[in-house]
This record gives sequence, structure tokens and C-alpha cells, in this order.
Amino acid sequence: MINIKQSFKLSSSVLLGLLLGACVTVEKPAEGDPLESYNRTMFKVNEGLDKAILRPVAKGYEAVVPQPARSCVSNMFSNVGDVWSGVNSFAQGRGVDFFNSLGRFLMNSTLGLGGCYDVASEKGAKKIENDFGTTLGVWGLGDGPYVVLPLFGSSSLRDTAGLVGDSVGGTVTYTTPWAIDNIPVRNSIVGVQVVNKRANLLAADDIATDVSLDKYAFVRDAYKQNRQALLRSKLEDEIVSGPPSTAHLAEDITESGNVIPGQERRNQYRLELREKRHKRVEALGTENVPAYDDPGE
Repeated sequence: MINIKQSFKLSSSVLLGLLLGACVTVEKPAEGDPLESYNRTMFKVNEGLDKAILRPVAKGYEAVVPQPARSCVSNMFSNVGDVWSGVNSFAQGRGVDFFNSLGRFLMNSTLGLGGCYDVASEKGAKKIENDFGTTLGVWGLGDGPYVVLPLFGSSSLRDTAGLVGDSVGGTVTYTTPWAIDNIPVRNSIVGVQVVNKRANLLAADDIATDVSLDKYAFVRDAYKQNRQALLRSKLEDEIVSGPPSTAHLAEDITESGNVIPGQERRNQYRLELREKRHKRVEALGTENVPAYDDPGE
């Protein structure tokens, strides 16, 4: 029987071997990817670990667990994630998204049997993707250079900080398995979450492998475009049913026709805030950004 010390030595040896075998040197890094030599090396290491461990386990999970059960598991993790998504929407000043996310959580937790069924989406309340990395972007923090993290994969300096915020925030709000004190239960749920997430990405991974001449560049560009599109959606005005987006500029007046005191000043503040958000959106640029459906639509 192999003890923990022997297992650690074996794992370290395997990781060291992968690192040495995957070492890549890029003389002229691509724009926005100054860490390309390290990134390509870590990408190859992650790919090696994925092919050796995660992918086979995910394929087995997909073969053994029926699709309805897998959908239930995915929906339950997604449902709990709506709470943290709502917290980030609140931090971004997007009140409508905040209430919509919490409404989705309450509806799916009750009518959806603990989130097993995504009743909210069926009723037209689409999921609003959000995380702390996006919140930092809304607050004005630049994304920084692209970086490939061990095991986690594609990220940026801002999104790496966001992962730390997501971990702390998820633990505080009890929306992550890591908040569970019972170690065996926590580890089991984390394992299911990782395998289920990897199984959901099997088709996308196959496409990336089949259609790209350089899988690293394909994954990098897709990640950066997706994150930019998500940030753009948070800087745009919230989309709500009912009054048009210009309704916030309407003046409240009394029956005698006088503007309510202070309303003009509030309207001016809202207009200035709106213009600032639009300038932030324009500063992001529009080149190479795919079409993106705003989750508030």
C-alpha cells in the first residue's frame, strides 16, 4: 500500500517530468500575451494531466450517468452559483440583475426541486453569468496579460485575483462546496463538481482540437473574446421589460406642471453616469469580439 508520502513523491515526479517535457520558448510573444513561453508550457502540462486523468474520468462519467441525471447535477451547481452572481451584480450597481438572479435562485430552489430543474429559464428568466473578475473589470481594473494557471487553465491577472475573490465570497455566502466543514462530504461534492464540469466541456474540447491548427492560440483568443464580451454586457444599460432605456431621464412633475425639487439634479447625475458607462464600452473596442446575447434580454 502506497502511503501519502510516497504518493506525494510520485505526483511530484510526474509533474516535474511533464514540466521538463513541455518546456516551450517563444522568442516573439503575441500581442497581449507577454508570458507566452510560460503559458504554452503550462498549457501542455494541463493538457497532459487532462488526457491522463480528467478526460478519461469525465468520459466514464458521461457513459455511466444518464443525461437527465447529469443535467440535474449541472443545474444544482448552477442554481447555487446564482446567489454569488447576484452579489456581483449588486456590487456592479446592476439592481435588476441582482433581483433577477435571486429570483431565479428562489424559483429553482422551490419549484425546481432544489435546482434540479431550471424552471426559471423555462419561464423566461435567463441565467445571468457573473463573477468577481468581471466585477473588478466594471470597477475599472484592467485585465492585464493573459496567463494559464495550473489546473484552472485560461485566465488573466485580473481574473486570477477574481478567482481569489470568488473563493472567499463563495465560502462566506456558502455557495461553494469548500464552505462545507465535513471533509469527506466536501471532497466528494468537489469531485463531482469537477468531473461534471469537465464532462460538460468534452464536446467543446473536441471542436477546439479538430478545427484549430494551434489549439493554444484558439483557446487563448476564445477566452479573451468571451471575457471581453461578458464585461461589455455589464457596462451596457440593463435590459428590462416595460419602459425604454431612456425612461430614467423622464421628469416627475406635479399636477401644476412644476418639476419635483431635486429631480433635475438626479436626472443629470444619471445621464452623466450613463455617458461614463458608454465611454467605458467604447474604450473596449469592437474588433474580434463575437456576437453576445445580453443575459438580461
